[in-house]
Amino acid sequence: MFYHLFNEWLADVDIPGGGLFRYLSFRAALAVIASLIISMIFGKRLIRFLHRKQVGENIRDLGLEGQSDKAGTPTMGGVIILAAILIPTLLFANLSNVYVVTMVIATVWLGTIGFIDDYIKVFRKNKKGLAGKFKVVGQIGVAILVGSILYFNEEVTIKEKHPLSSFEQEAMTAEDMKREDVSANFKWDEAPRKSTKTTIPFIKNNEFDYAWVLYFLDHETRQSWTWLVFILAVTVIVVFISNGANLTDGLDGLATGTSAVIGMTLLILAYVSGNFIFADYLNIMYIPGSGELVIFMAAFVGACIGFLWYNSYPAQVFMGDTGSLALGGIIAVFAISIRKEFLIPILCGVFMVENLSVMIQVTYFKYTKRKLGVGKRVFLMSPLHHHYQKKGIPEAKIVSRFWIAGIMLAVLTIVTLKVR
Repeated sequence: MFYHLFNEWLADVDIPGGGLFRYLSFRAALAVIASLIISMIFGKRLIRFLHRKQVGENIRDLGLEGQSDKAGTPTMGGVIILAAILIPTLLFANLSNVYVVTMVIATVWLGTIGFIDDYIKVFRKNKKGLAGKFKVVGQIGVAILVGSILYFNEEVTIKEKHPLSSFEQEAMTAEDMKREDVSANFKWDEAPRKSTKTTIPFIKNNEFDYAWVLYFLDHETRQSWTWLVFILAVTVIVVFISNGANLTDGLDGLATGTSAVIGMTLLILAYVSGNFIFADYLNIMYIPGSGELVIFMAAFVGACIGFLWYNSYPAQVFMGDTGSLALGGIIAVFAISIRKEFLIPILCGVFMVENLSVMIQVTYFKYTKRKLGVGKRVFLMSPLHHHYQKKGIPEAKIVSRFWIAGIMLAVLTIVTLKVR
């Protein structure tokens, strides 16, 4: 709102300080501050309201130490996170930007699915909540919508560097060399263009085109069906990471802190991808307009840190599915928007491991039960954080170590910008 107010509606009025709203860094700083204030003030009031309404978590007895102490802790705290993300975004971001609109849609959609699940659990006293198949349908729905926007919208474009041919290098003049879109061996696209390329880490020419999956088809047919490959990829990523964040939300502050670390890394990646100078220096694809996502992710990081004030051990409130489904989905959609989705296995390693631990546990149990008549387990309990709880490691120490692992993975993700 303020972006449009000072840069469009009041552009001809000389308002002291109004020009600051043109700068991403200024608006990102305001978004962080606003999200922290909202989560801290609104959070306290919401916790009191939830206490009055007796909206407490019904803890299932898993035989874990300290588990009984959490019974009755208010849940549905994800509403705090959603408010602290959406309000600063609406205040300080460019709301005509296709990437910002996409992120807002994904946040509201996934937050609504999680809210319905929590509402059924808490107010309808149904421990199962929203049926799993409906959750998945909702996740697939938002993935298809996001994939369609990012594939078909004409504003979603990129600029790339291309190697110059020997003839082009010989033909270059001194004036050509001074142009910002030309270097000794590479030249930028003359204008942004539609593309289905994305980034692959650790590879010299670190780009992958979704059209390559259909290599067995002729060029025209391949271009006609690439949208299907892209949307399928988006669907798998969104569902997997959203559920991964949901499974990680099992210890106080675990999902919140991990998401904050991931969010800060994505903020950096969005900034360099949306800035021509940094994209040129790092030799990565430049994505016009994606820099506006820095505002959204600044609010996301602020919301996670602010919520951690109440969610750190011992938690005063749980985010519930309202928060966890949204956090994972936001991270997935954001990574896809800045064409860094293939970095997710590294950056979201904690979510990936938590998700895989459940899949391995369930698959192995069913396999051994079918073969041996008695189901066996790989882990003492899944998701993985409960395995370490069963081993007697204190909850706070497990969370701290997972955070450390997340930070190491975040640093490795940033390093991939140059290591190829």
